[in-house]
Amino acid sequence: MEGNAEAGLYPTSTPEMARKKADLAPKQVEAWRPFSNAVFTAGALDEKTKQLIALGVSHVTQCANCIKGHTKTAKLKGATNEQMMEAIWVAAEMRAGAAYAHASIAMEEMLNLDQ
Repeated sequence: MEGNAEAGLYPTSTPEMARKKADLAPKQVEAWRPFSNAVFTAGALDEKTKQLIALGVSHVTQCANCIKGHTKTAKLKGATNEQMMEAIWVAAEMRAGAAYAHASIAMEEMLNLDQ
């Protein structure tokens, strides 16, 4: 086992596990795979940029397997370590900014409760 799997946080992702999940919902997987491939194919954005976006988003969604996969694929598509870390920092700022912005919800409740 690697990484977090040793600590028991996440099961190890294997081809067998992927097959078992696909067997339980074959129509969804059949629809998902071409969609996923289309999303990451170069278009208005090149593949490296798409992988950098995915790497940042995978940190915000806290998907360990996504982080590993998009780090590897971003590197294969030509991303530098510096570009990947910068994408992660952009995602971190967006997550922190959203938390701060949502503080207005709590603030409104506090004001209502203090009346």
